[in-house]
Amino acid sequence: MNDRANITIRFARDEDFEALWPILRGVIRAGDTYAYDPDMSCDAAFDLWMKAPRATYVAMIGGKILGTYYIKTNQQGGGAHVCNCGYMVAPTARGQGLAAAMCLHSQDEARAMGYMAMQFNFVVSTNTGAIRLWERLGFETVGRLPLAFNHPTAGLVDALVMSKPLAPQSDA
Repeated sequence: MNDRANITIRFARDEDFEALWPILRGVIRAGDTYAYDPDMSCDAAFDLWMKAPRATYVAMIGGKILGTYYIKTNQQGGGAHVCNCGYMVAPTARGQGLAAAMCLHSQDEARAMGYMAMQFNFVVSTNTGAIRLWERLGFETVGRLPLAFNHPTAGLVDALVMSKPLAPQSDA
């Protein structure tokens, strides 16, 4: 059973990137869940994950950084009330509840930032573990992009757009 009580999530600091880079590099190089250039440099990843988002967080167990997520505004103007998040977990920490804890934390943070919905723009259809988790946490598939992702082993696969309204927090 997962013990989320042992998970600490806090804002990421620039000095955390040394611990984050191996996690990001592994996921990016695998090329099977994110539409990022697999040859992305460390500097480009730093800008993408630490500087471009509105906020970036780290998830730790026992003081060790094992996961991370970001929140950013999905669209400008009339779409600025919807946020987008991305999550990554170290391979050694998968199955320990980090992704679920980060997703729940991100929803609370997004509400606090004033967002009214969260949207995942590009969930690769072969990433069935993530899809099951997002569905369990209340996200619905609202769109399918046929053959939008070139998976390194499965070839061309669909990508899903998933969304969840973020009800305002009650004062009760």
